[in-house]
Amino acid sequence: MSAKRAAIFDIDGTLVDTNHLHVVTWWEAFRQAGHHVPMRAIHRAVGLSGGDLLDHLLGDGRDTSGDEQLSAAHHTLYATCFERLPALDAAGDLLRALAGRGWEIVLATSAGGAELAALRGAVDADDVILGATSADDVADGKPAPDPVQQARELAGVPSERAVFVGDSVWDMEAAVRDGVTPVAVLSGGIPRADLEDAGAHAVYQDPADLLAHLDDGVFADIEGAG
Repeated sequence: MSAKRAAIFDIDGTLVDTNHLHVVTWWEAFRQAGHHVPMRAIHRAVGLSGGDLLDHLLGDGRDTSGDEQLSAAHHTLYATCFERLPALDAAGDLLRALAGRGWEIVLATSAGGAELAALRGAVDADDVILGATSADDVADGKPAPDPVQQARELAGVPSERAVFVGDSVWDMEAAVRDGVTPVAVLSGGIPRADLEDAGAHAVYQDPADLLAHLDDGVFADIEGAG
């Protein structure tokens, strides 16, 4: 019998086409609070937890008294999209195909609460998802390894038996730090070179492209290892 293995997935930009929704809603939240933050900078920061994103974009030496209101404004703006979040092509099919090949499917995301529920609803593959770890569950979000490590431990596998699929530099860095195999998709809009520089072992266009290459990529390599 083959040893247990885990396929860990980020969700925003990896399984659901939401990154640019985050950019626009964060931009509007910043504007309302009197901050001028370029959209390109926000795009690069998507994938960080809310507090880390604010530190990254506004500086960690600032007055943080308005952070809670800023994050709440982003959440309120983004929540208007919850019922129509678009899953990326073949996202659910990819998870089901991996589950059918014996992989434990776990999510590791900066989203939590109602937002995570909306994202999972968009993917519509809860029947094969073992569980999820969010920013609410760990002390430090990505690029710290904590979310990936906790997701992997939920699946009960060592790092060499796990793959983490994400769309951001933060995802790749978290995977490297936990010792799992980092795999990237380009559907979040981050350049291939940046993802490879951050540690990606393989880069695919989107979930559909990854699904089409399950027999000749890193997933097949781990399956072949026993």
